[in-house]
Amino acid sequence: MRSLPQNFRGASLGCGNPFALGRLQPGQTVLDLGSGAGLDVLLAAKQVGPDGYVYGLDATEEMVQLATENAEAAEVDNVEFMCGDMARIPLDDASVDVIISNCVVNLAPEKTDVFAELFRVLRPGGEIAISDLLWESERPVGATTDPDLWCSCVGGALTEREWYRGLEAAGFQGTSIRIEGAWADDGLPEGARIVSALVFARKPVPTG
Repeated sequence: MRSLPQNFRGASLGCGNPFALGRLQPGQTVLDLGSGAGLDVLLAAKQVGPDGYVYGLDATEEMVQLATENAEAAEVDNVEFMCGDMARIPLDDASVDVIISNCVVNLAPEKTDVFAELFRVLRPGGEIAISDLLWESERPVGATTDPDLWCSCVGGALTEREWYRGLEAAGFQGTSIRIEGAWADDGLPEGARIVSALVFARKPVPTG
């Protein structure tokens, strides 16, 4: 794999580092939700090596095309970019080992559907390693219907409690959330606070 271009085209905008949890291993199949220009996909491809494979899922054809061009420029061929919805992932059941994402799940209107899809496409024993924004305590009244907060990527943010409950309801185990730090609070309701966090959970292996 060639080094990434110094001025990476359409560099991704995230809120943390999903690789900080150190979950990727050579030979794994990885899915990046909200892959944008493809930076995290290319970084993941380097970690899983030539025997691994990385899918990037984005909601727009324009970003899929840009990411594909960036992968070609970097001479990375163990990746594939797809256009689709996080709530209807175009992959088979139990087809990936690790799902990563960088500040994208908060944009989904129906988190329950997203969590169910993550669980579906993961192999037993598979893991999620997600960087996202959380409300530090309770969500302010009216936050989910405030267009300005949605544009700031916080209108759809969950609380820590909601992440735990949502992942557990989907079937995940071993959920842990590591708060990384406070996020910009410009334009937030008085007393509200958004933090960036790393979320980890595992799909259990059936027993018996």
